[in-house]
Amino acid sequence: MSGFNKVVKSYDEALEGLRDDMLLMVGGFGLCGIPENLINTIYTKGVKGLTCISNNAGVDGFGLGRLLEK
Repeated sequence: MSGFNKVVKSYDEALEGLRDDMLLMVGGFGLCGIPENLINTIYTKGVKGLTCISNNAGVDGFGLGRLLEK
């Protein structure tokens, strides 16, 4: 696609448009290669009701496990 740029300058910019009750696919295998900083930004923003498709839900306090805490 000509002119389509996937490069962003911040995590907030990458998550622009994210809102409650959305469906997310999260990459990585277990706790390796996950978008850790994006997950932390989602946690900080307080987005709720997300349905996440992932290979692993993380662990307490890390990865998608952080979102499960809320």
